[in-house]
Amino acid sequence: MIRCDWSTSDPQYISYHDEDWGVPIHDDRLLFEMLILEGAQAGLSWITILKKRENYKAAFDDFDCELIANYTDDDVNRLLANSGIVRNRLKIHSAIKNAKATLRLREEFGTLDSYLWSFVGGKPIQNSFSSMSEIPATSEISDKMSKDMKKRGFNFVGSTIIYAFMQSTGMVNDHMIDCFRYEEIRDLSHQ
Repeated sequence: MIRCDWSTSDPQYISYHDEDWGVPIHDDRLLFEMLILEGAQAGLSWITILKKRENYKAAFDDFDCELIANYTDDDVNRLLANSGIVRNRLKIHSAIKNAKATLRLREEFGTLDSYLWSFVGGKPIQNSFSSMSEIPATSEISDKMSKDMKKRGFNFVGSTIIYAFMQSTGMVNDHMIDCFRYEEIRDLSHQ
């Protein structure tokens, strides 16, 4: 079975590649979760965050925006003491800031989903790369989304982070064309 080169022999990584990566997500809680996890990954490997994902869910109230937006200094200190997550003060504050920005977005757009997917016209972009070296780190769309999100008060949403977010949430299909998931994800996108 052929997979994208980045999915290593680690069972958790393989499972993530085979079941989650690139599947179009339209659930606000899951979109927010991926936004926070992609931001937490900045400067680290994705496998590091993937191995801490369940700890993040527990530590951040299952990524409930309403709860996180009201976190206090006590919550920040609790999170900084939690060895199950990346204990970075800026990234923790960013999650709180992003929760507040998400709540403001919902007032304007109804859902985080409708806002984010508007950047790709509501449909996944279908790329057709044959090697990892062809995959960009950013795109015009990730540049535009990043700029708009920063303007709206989001943090840890640089264009590279946003492009990775787009890949993980299925806004763009960047599975290699010879990967067994490429056509499966493409077909999911047409349903």
